Parts: sequence; structure tokens; C-alpha cells
Amino acid sequence: MRNRNTPFFLRWLSLLFISAALVLTITQLIAYSRQRATYPAGMTIAGVPVGGVDPQTASQRVLQVYSMPVELQYADAVIHIDPAVVGFSVDIESMIAAADLARTGGSFWGGFWDYLWNRDPAPVAIPLRATLSEERLRAYLENEIAARYDQPATPAQPVPGSTTFTPGRPGQELDIDRAVILIEDALRSPTNRRVSLSYQRTPPTRPPLENLETLLKQIITVDGFDGVIGLYLLDLQTGQEIHFALNGGQEISVQPDVAFTASSTVKIPIMVSYFIHQGKEAIDEQTSELILDMIRKSENPPADLLMQQLDEVRGPLIVTEDMQALGLENTFLAGYFYEGAPLLATYRTPANQRTDVDTDPDRYNQTTPSDMGMLLEDIYQCAQSGGGALIAAFPEQLSQEKCQQMINFLVQDKIGVLIEAGVPEGTQVAHKHGWVSDVFGVIHNVSDAAIVYTPGGNYVLTIYAYHPVQALWDPVSTMFAELSQAVYNYFNLPSR
Repeated sequence: MRNRNTPFFLRWLSLLFISAALVLTITQLIAYSRQRATYPAGMTIAGVPVGGVDPQTASQRVLQVYSMPVELQYADAVIHIDPAVVGFSVDIESMIAAADLARTGGSFWGGFWDYLWNRDPAPVAIPLRATLSEERLRAYLENEIAARYDQPATPAQPVPGSTTFTPGRPGQELDIDRAVILIEDALRSPTNRRVSLSYQRTPPTRPPLENLETLLKQIITVDGFDGVIGLYLLDLQTGQEIHFALNGGQEISVQPDVAFTASSTVKIPIMVSYFIHQGKEAIDEQTSELILDMIRKSENPPADLLMQQLDEVRGPLIVTEDMQALGLENTFLAGYFYEGAPLLATYRTPANQRTDVDTDPDRYNQTTPSDMGMLLEDIYQCAQSGGGALIAAFPEQLSQEKCQQMINFLVQDKIGVLIEAGVPEGTQVAHKHGWVSDVFGVIHNVSDAAIVYTPGGNYVLTIYAYHPVQALWDPVSTMFAELSQAVYNYFNLPSR
């Protein structure tokens, strides 16, 4: 017999389950709605986790992270840079809008169904949207970092009373282009906000040429030379020059330059003139020997023979005319070298008309330190590039090959004293030396004119010295060597 209460019980039980399901569904809907009001788990905005927080909190969190200073490490300094100072700005509105779209853009009921089954949505990453003023960043780096923390290189300094220089100190310069990249990366990172700035080492600078000039004058003073000395130095890389003259230790004007007896340095103009007038044929062996004897052995008969090939009578005057064509108005040859040679002409030059200084220059041959230096520069430029004043004045007669031949002849003048004595062994010195003794064997004039080739740069150096009583060989030749050594050391500064 069936119990009449069973259907009633089942109805109430069904109602109970339905009510419970309804309550559970409503509860889950409320919970899901609350969760939907916040960002889903795993979501990041600009790399900052924002899962489970509302848009306002997320906005604050992102702004807090990207407003943190970036730490810069530069050498031994630590600098904190405010992102706003360099024009870094986060576009928080557009990122929050993108996050809201990702949060609410899906189907509500589809999301609710996943929620009921405890299925987490796929993580969403909203990329950083920000702007940076590179102009302001560069200005900050230049004006606040580089200007304050860069260390300029210090030049080498001459050691008073010597021919040497103390080593300079390398400098430190911020690599601004690299710094811009590194700092921008740090500004756009939520976690890595520390940057080690790179810098470049700058080599020590060469001292001003004025420092070398002071050192050269000190050497002459310390050596006690009380005659007349003229010095001309030309940097063949930059065109900078030193040009001075001292008379009894006191500086005198070099406008116009001081006239000196050219002695055997005048054989450089003789060689140049021979090459100008010898034609396009190659120099034969006999002529090469004449030039070598004139340059290397400093013999006078070969010089006379070469000038006689220009003109039996006017050979020296042709050399003078060639020098005048080059603008060397203080350099001349007025006669041959042989004993009793007649004076072919009398030359009045700006240099030998000075009344404030007297070196008793020879009426037969004269020059100045600057004239001879400029002639050597002309030969060098012609040999190096086929240009310069020599080619400009004698384009049909001279060539780069001929000028190199002249250099090769000058290199053969190997005496181991004067300018040569001041440079390391093996240094190429293309030069011509000279000195003159009177009838009693007393030397009054000593000179040397050179092109010096060095690792640190090539230069022309000419030195002419005169003493009215006697130019004692040992102290004068030592002074020449010290001057040469100081110049060489300037062009080839020591490293630490």
C-alpha cells in the first residue's frame, strides 16, 4: 500500500533543491559580478600586476612604479633622475581603457560559465604606452651629468730645465648616445631601473705650442748661449709654427727675420735649382754622386760643378732667382764657393738691412731660419702629395718623384750631431748641416735645417746660431741636440 505522503515529500524536497540552486546561483552571480568589477588574475598593465584590483587602484599602482627615479651610476657617482624632468610621461588613460576593454569585452554569461567551472581567463598584458622627450633627456645628460662629472684630459707638461715632458692624464667623456638608449630602456622598465652609464677615455692632449716655445727658450738660457740664435719649427700636420730669435738672451723681433750666413745649408737651394733645370731626364750616376758629395760630405767643389751646369758664370744667381720665385726674399747665393770666386751681385734683403741685430752674414750666401724652413716644407709637400709652392712655381720642371729624390739625398747627411743627436736612433732626418770657420779656425756660425719624420708627427726644424767671438763646438752642438730632443719629445709624448 503506497504512502500518500511520498509525493508531498518529494515536492518539498524538489523545492528545497531548486531554492538552494537558485540561492547558490545568485550568490555566484554576485561573486562573479564583483570579480568582473576588478581586473582578472594574471593581468598586467605596462608590466605591473593589476589582477584583483579596480581601475583606480591599478592606475595608482602603475603611476607609482613609473614615477620612481632611475638610478644612474657614472664612474664613482650615483645620480637619481626624476622621469618627469626628462619629459617621460605615461599615458595611463589609454592603458586603463585598454585594460577595461579586456576586462568587460567578453560575454558575461560565457565568463560566468568559466567562473562556475573555476577556469581562469587567459592572462592579458597591456603594453606600456609612454612618451619621452629625447631632446630634454640629451640636454639633461649634457648639462647636468657630463658638465658635472666628465673629467677633461690634461696635457703633458714640460719639465723646467730639461727636454722632457711629464705624461698627461686621460680624460673621461660620457657616451651620450649610448646613455640615451640605456636610460630610455630603464624608464620603460617596471623593475630594472638602474643604469651604469658608459664613458669614453680621451687621450691626453698635446700641450699648447706656446709651452714648447717657452721650453726651447729656457734651454737656450740654461745653456748660457749669449750670441744670436734663430729657430723655426713647423708642424707639418697642422701648419702651426714656432719662430723666434734671441740676441744675448733677449728676444728680438723676427719681422723681418734675422739674416745668417747660410754656410752649407745653402746647398739645399742648390740641389733644388739643379732639379728645376736639369730637365725631365733621370739623374745619371755621376750627377747623383756629385749631389751626394755635396750633401753627405758637405764638399764645396761638387756644389760649384752643379751650379756651373746651370750656367758657367751665373749659376749662383740662377739659384737666387729660383728662391725669389718661391718668395724666399732673404735667401741668396752671390758667388761660387771656390777660393777667390768673384762676387757676382750684391743683395740687399729685408733681413740683412736690419740695424738692431748683426750676425756678420756672408756677402756670398745668406738665408734666414724661416726661409730655409719654408723651402723644406715646399720639398716635403711636393714629395708627399705632388702639391705645394714648388710645384705651383715650377709645374713643368718638377714632379713628386723628383721631390722625393731630394728627400732621399738629404737623408744621406748622417753626422750624428746637432739635430740628429736629439732624436732616437733610426729616426729619419732629411737635413743639411753647416758651420763656418774663419782664417784662424774659429767657428762663428753653426746651422742645421731638417725635416724630421716621427711616429707622433713630422716637422721642419731649422736652427741658426752666431757668436761674434767664438761658437764653442761642444756647448753649441749640445744645445742644438737639446733643442731637437725637446721638439721630438713634444711630438712623441710619453704615456703613463
